[in-house]
Amino acid sequence: MSATAPGTWVNWAGNQVAENVTRWHPGSADEIAAALGEAAAAGRRVRPVGSSHSFTGIARPDPATATGPGAVQLELDRHAGVVGLDTGRGLVTVLAGTTLHQLNLALEVAGLAMTNLGDIDRQTIAGATSTGTHGTGAAFGGLSTQIHGLELVLADGSVLACSPERHPDVFAAARVGLGALGVVSSLTLKVVPLFAMAADERPMGLEETLERFDEMADGTDHVEFYWFPHTRTTSVKRNTRLPEGSALRPLPRWREWWDDEFLSNAVFGGVVGLGRRAPSTVPPLARVAARALGARTFTDVSHRVFTSPRRVRFKEMEYAVPRADLLGVLREIVAAVEASDLRISFPVEVRVAAADDIPLSTAAGRDSGYIAVHVPARVEHEPYFGLVERIAGEVAGRPHWGKLHTLDAAVLRTRYPRFEEFTRLRDRLDPGGLFRNSHLDQVLGVPGAAP
Repeated sequence: MSATAPGTWVNWAGNQVAENVTRWHPGSADEIAAALGEAAAAGRRVRPVGSSHSFTGIARPDPATATGPGAVQLELDRHAGVVGLDTGRGLVTVLAGTTLHQLNLALEVAGLAMTNLGDIDRQTIAGATSTGTHGTGAAFGGLSTQIHGLELVLADGSVLACSPERHPDVFAAARVGLGALGVVSSLTLKVVPLFAMAADERPMGLEETLERFDEMADGTDHVEFYWFPHTRTTSVKRNTRLPEGSALRPLPRWREWWDDEFLSNAVFGGVVGLGRRAPSTVPPLARVAARALGARTFTDVSHRVFTSPRRVRFKEMEYAVPRADLLGVLREIVAAVEASDLRISFPVEVRVAAADDIPLSTAAGRDSGYIAVHVPARVEHEPYFGLVERIAGEVAGRPHWGKLHTLDAAVLRTRYPRFEEFTRLRDRLDPGGLFRNSHLDQVLGVPGAAP
């Protein structure tokens, strides 16, 4: 197992920082187990980390104290790759440190695909599933619903193979486990034959989008839209799954570069930078950007339609609300932003997902709508995020585990019917608190403390 000298860890957005961090890079489940044993013997806690794309402190190690050493980060970049493929049953086994980008390419070569994805593919598969990452689609669950089995290295160094048949209680919870139950070593995913999607992206007035959204979301496989604050304009994306063997009509290379690299990253990055330096320019720039939106249609392999490059750094908060409350919540947010003096340069993203049965999934037990808000990485987020969090809280909204929020265990316990089931399992699997950090203590509660 390789290790790096103590240094500074910074997450993707730059808002989570830890000094004097020791990072270990195990290359197998045995090395993960050995690392856990070594850390426990030294009185150190352990936090697994993927691509550092979470905005919360979920992967941040606690600092060293006067009474003991700091925590260790287990970075699983050496523990990556596809290690099993059963095309007949539609199953793929992948090591935890594999990024979604790597996995999608490997599956495409094998004629397979993930059935649904989010719009960013740089996270590791273990990090994405452990924090409840999702895509959009009224009939589709989050990435964790595609898990068929997983291997979990526990605090005592044992390796637990979990599935609906083997240790089903651990399997149920560990699909969105927050890194609190153990270190996910590998996952077996249920995949589907490679498929294409027809993408239709076009500007639409805000009121028309809200009036038609339920119809579009229920009548099209994957629908999302972006509202541009300070305007009454949205960009609506509708993706339709096509039969196997359908012809591809991808965007020309020049159009793909122009839309997804030049406009969405280079130009947008410049606009965001200008807005950060001169907030008064944000509303007029937003109106210009909204008027510049163009329609486009194309057909491509699913993962190239689902995902887009995201090179402008930001901070994000996302709340899941009951699907029936989604549009009402968004209308309140629109009204509150328009009545405020906030200057918001990033669009607001709206998606949907089907209910699932995972204890800490944001869609646990209810069809859900998602509202995600963003600010530039170096801009104060509290006023805007606080406004959105208050409105989402009125309908028992649940925050994405990897995105910024202020809730603690006392509140989250009321939002998740199976919250205590998860924390009891955590206390049983990790009685010594090897995987604790201050953020998990906030959102799950301190083990042994009264509710």
